[in-house]
Amino acid sequence: MTTIRKAHERGHAEHGWLDTWHTFSFADYHDPRHMGFRSLRVINDDTIAGGGGFDLHPHRDMEIITYVLRGALQHRDSMGNTAIMRAGDAQQMSAGTGVRHSEFNYSPIEPVHLLQIWILPERKGVKPSYAEKSFASAAPGQFHLVASKGGRDGSLSIHQDADVWLAKFAGGETVSHTLQPQRHAWLQVAEGEVDLNGTTLKAGDGAAVSEETALSLTGRGPAQVLLFDLN
Repeated sequence: MTTIRKAHERGHAEHGWLDTWHTFSFADYHDPRHMGFRSLRVINDDTIAGGGGFDLHPHRDMEIITYVLRGALQHRDSMGNTAIMRAGDAQQMSAGTGVRHSEFNYSPIEPVHLLQIWILPERKGVKPSYAEKSFASAAPGQFHLVASKGGRDGSLSIHQDADVWLAKFAGGETVSHTLQPQRHAWLQVAEGEVDLNGTTLKAGDGAAVSEETALSLTGRGPAQVLLFDLN
């Protein structure tokens, strides 16, 4: 069974410096029908204007993954990490027992576009951690493992039985993914258009997949998607 969540159905907020779309309930947007999917709790599609950003603020007991689509994002946190993340960069932060961080557009002029994802951890109170990995040169037409429990195959390490995959398309390629029994998937189209098992999805669209085994994705031009394989 596949359930489509169209981009325009998401929660939306415009703060001047921030244009944000919420796939699941977040902040002032609350919809009891969309509180998350399995351990996937948040997908925020954020565009931050030049010079704008989030001041230092706390998190705890959450696995946070940020993926930059366009522009540059400046990160600072209470663990002493600083970074300038650019298009194609992914960041993992396990908030665990508590961490504070800030995120600002590194450019005073150009916007930065990113997805921020929260995944519920399998246990609370872990030691906070941080890591980055670039997928800017990731080849189109195949899946790349962004994050997994324990950091399998060099991916970013998270504290949950969840695999986060990235697929890029230059146009016309087809990639496939097999869901094991009792597994579920969420597909999020970050950019462009793709066909999922014959159904066309556009940027911002999402799809919840359960009780199916085969996912086939075909790009309809340049596109990027994130696939969450969840227990």
